[in-house]
Amino acid sequence: MINGLASAMDTWNPTVINALARHFRVVVFDTRGTGYSGYTDEPFSIALFARDTARLMEGLGIARAHVLGFSLGASIAQELVLAFPEKVDRLVLVGGDCGGSEAVRSSPAVFARLIDKSGTFEEVAARMFPLLFPPTWLASHDPFRYCPEVEETTSAETGARQLDAFLSWPGSFFRLGAVRAGTRVLAGDADSVIPWENSRVLAGQIPGAELEIFPGAGHGLMYQCPDRFSQTVLRFLCREGCAGAKVPVH
Repeated sequence: MINGLASAMDTWNPTVINALARHFRVVVFDTRGTGYSGYTDEPFSIALFARDTARLMEGLGIARAHVLGFSLGASIAQELVLAFPEKVDRLVLVGGDCGGSEAVRSSPAVFARLIDKSGTFEEVAARMFPLLFPPTWLASHDPFRYCPEVEETTSAETGARQLDAFLSWPGSFFRLGAVRAGTRVLAGDADSVIPWENSRVLAGQIPGAELEIFPGAGHGLMYQCPDRFSQTVLRFLCREGCAGAKVPVH
């Protein structure tokens, strides 16, 4: 599982992780520069993050895996499957885009808020929640009940470098036809960070890809609707059978 912009591994929703872990060995990690992972002066790029992921798999003795990428992680997952197709079994892209001029981008102010990790946990959360969730949902839900308490930190420098890598990524639009991994693309139709139209582009470019849109969900759809999110991912990954409890399969 490859996380989003300036997000350490403890930002994954534990409810989702636990649901997937009933059927799979789940690996989460801090991308270069976030949380407990170090970094060098080497320029950040999506291709570099994909190589990092491939090397991590090799270090863990994982020859091939299902890969789920969220937001920035969806960009990294695309580069991973294109550069190392033998390492990816099935691919799940959540709230992502194809980069380049074909991507539909939010305003720079949105991304600036997204990487701002200054202040207390409560102050960071107050900035993040309006980006992750639509106002109609926030009006009737306490987001603290849906999101984990985060202890890992990401520096402002790393956040800026990751954002620059994301925004300068030439993109995958014209290469996605080469993807042979079975692919599921997920997005919320109220996503204000990565507009859901990007997921329609991804699904249209990847041969045989399936698209599922979550009505009323924002960029944080895995927190907003964890049960549906988990079941959707598991139905896709478990079509050939999974260990543990039965999962409804369409």
